[in-house]
Amino acid sequence: QVQLVESGGGLVQAGGSLRLSCAASGRTFGSDVMAWFRQAPGKEREFVAGIGGIDWSGGMIYYTDSVKGRFTISRDNAKNTMYLQMNSLRLEDTAIYYCAASLRHTVGFRSSEYGYWGPGTQVTVSS
Repeated sequence: QVQLVESGGGLVQAGGSLRLSCAASGRTFGSDVMAWFRQAPGKEREFVAGIGGIDWSGGMIYYTDSVKGRFTISRDNAKNTMYLQMNSLRLEDTAIYYCAASLRHTVGFRSSEYGYWGPGTQVTVSS
């Protein structure tokens, strides 16, 4: 059974940092696409960052514009784990953050392109 489990969320002041982790089990995702999405109250789930599998896309990385220069996505295939380092956090980054994985070969930006999801972890940025 494939499972994705996020950790590392919490409450942080604006300008602070958090590091999210996504541990995968039941399948090795080293060759697959993995991504972070987030959903704020009353809003749709949105793409945050994605990383391709090294075999197909050379580990291509994509970010949504609002997090470029502040967030860094990475993966440790030996640990079957993905990370999201979030720096310079803003109030508008407050959301539930979800880890997702796809068997596709390229990073997709729509949630419908991902078949595996974690339960999410809350990130709250306070002023």
